[in-house]
Amino acid sequence: MLVRPEDWRPQGVADLEDRAWDALRETGRSVCVTAGAGAGKTEFLAQKAAYLLQTGLCPYPRRILAISFKRDAALNLSLRVQQRCTPEQARRFASYTFDAFTKQMLDRFRMAVPAPYMPPANYRIVFPVKGDYQDFFRSAGRPNIDHKRFEAAIANVSLPIDDQDIKEAARLFLRAYWEHQYGNFAEVLLTFPMINRLVKYILEVNPEINQALRLSYGAVFLDEFQDTTSAQFSLIRTCFEGAETRLTAVGDDKQKIMGWAGAMDRSFDVFTETFNARRISLLSNWRSHEELVRVQHVIAAKIDPNVELAIARANRRVDGDVVAIWDFKEREAEVRQIARWIRTEVDAGRVAPQDVAILIRMKANDVETELGPALEAEGLILRNLDRRVGDIAIQDLLTEELFETLFPLLRLAASGRNPEAWTDSQARLRILLGLSDEDDAALGRLQRESGVFVRELRAYMDEHPPAAATAMEVLNRALSYVGRERLVGAFANYQRPADFERVYQGFLILLTECTAGQAQWSDVLDRLEGLGQVPLMTIHKSKGLEFHTMIFFGLDNRTWWSLNNDGGEEMNSLFVALTRARQRAYFSFCLERGRAFEWLDELLAPVGVQHIDGDLIA
Repeated sequence: MLVRPEDWRPQGVADLEDRAWDALRETGRSVCVTAGAGAGKTEFLAQKAAYLLQTGLCPYPRRILAISFKRDAALNLSLRVQQRCTPEQARRFASYTFDAFTKQMLDRFRMAVPAPYMPPANYRIVFPVKGDYQDFFRSAGRPNIDHKRFEAAIANVSLPIDDQDIKEAARLFLRAYWEHQYGNFAEVLLTFPMINRLVKYILEVNPEINQALRLSYGAVFLDEFQDTTSAQFSLIRTCFEGAETRLTAVGDDKQKIMGWAGAMDRSFDVFTETFNARRISLLSNWRSHEELVRVQHVIAAKIDPNVELAIARANRRVDGDVVAIWDFKEREAEVRQIARWIRTEVDAGRVAPQDVAILIRMKANDVETELGPALEAEGLILRNLDRRVGDIAIQDLLTEELFETLFPLLRLAASGRNPEAWTDSQARLRILLGLSDEDDAALGRLQRESGVFVRELRAYMDEHPPAAATAMEVLNRALSYVGRERLVGAFANYQRPADFERVYQGFLILLTECTAGQAQWSDVLDRLEGLGQVPLMTIHKSKGLEFHTMIFFGLDNRTWWSLNNDGGEEMNSLFVALTRARQRAYFSFCLERGRAFEWLDELLAPVGVQHIDGDLIA
């Protein structure tokens, strides 16, 4: 039942800040929302989705399209909308990453790509590195090409290449690369930038497809917009510029850390000018308490001198220093003391291991090798979320639809009564099966069938202790119950068998690893989920996440070789690292690794950030 816009109230929260109300109610034009760290961007977008769907401002059967930069952000937004809306309303909300959106468009309209660019159905997605490009350069007789500039050209030059106004030599070389990817391997090899260009080409030469896209979506949300590349934005323009569809771009220029990957300059200005958008800034910080917000503001002001001070909405719940720089002379002492400090905090009950994050700038595998044994000596496990299991990183696997659908069933079978896992599994299966929330008979049947399956799987797990062979059987039984074909049909990411297999094999590898040394399946699933483990991740993978305590490993001029007093993307990275924390944020400095930043000490000292002798922290 629809409600009048003036009578609509926020769903699941008490209220919104005044500026959030303004951005939510603005439906006559597109909106550019600047939302700083902890401002609740996901909640705001979920509330706006609920507002548009529940008031009829996005009328049936039109849908809302949300495009996020990262997979976990897209998933979190989708889950939040499911919490704020009825199942029927939530089904009209489509949340993708840019890559997933373009891939499902190509898979759906592949036959509309003109020759010679139409790929076969069994194309393979690849992620070329410098050496792959250099192999092509050598084969083409031009070994001295800069691979970064060439990669940017692939991403930004539209199709067909012969029609583009670029230098003849560049045109011939780019065309040769496309021909190389299409004709020199057992399968056609496509990168996501190439898929982006193919989808743009489809829409440009098939206006009826573009018009159908515009009619399908009454509203479009663009999350983490500061990281949008020029190629991605050009596709958005092709899709929606001049249409009646209203766009809402949300993000924070101070958190732009993807310039190296092609994030465009002046992104919010360009969006505002292109779509005649209204600009609104949100001020609340719902994540961090006042002392953390003051420190964050000092860094933010170095990035943007005109930034407004955020309003801290969280309460401080810990004693002692909440932001500090830990000083060490030697690397061995650094890793030993950090491990001891975490052990002390966990033993005191102040924080759980999984809520103490180790953030690094790069080279997670190297840090794991160094820091992991020190934590192990204290009875703790360091979980490198950057580590690949098969062809997928652990952090990416945990946000895959396959994992999110099967894991609650495994948890139920292993632990018996688990209301949270039961609710989660039923919600996901309802969506997968397309069941109406009002179809009591179908929902009852789903509950009975799920109950029978969980009891059968529990019986098998009770009789078969954790091991590699039984891990495969457990996973396959869960997959058989849910149905591989259902998953493939429901999620665009799995339309191609190779994409499904990549995720399935990663799931199986990680599940098998977690059985080692475990006698109980519930302990296996705890390890799989990361409970009781200290997460290690790069800053770029931490965006959108939050932790009780953040320890940044490596504040020195070698690790941060390009950090300077003039701002820039490295300063943005420092800001992002600091804003992941709810209660505490510490920076570890080791003289053996590099020198300290005197200007940073002078900047932070007035807001209470002091150096602490690392030997005294534990």
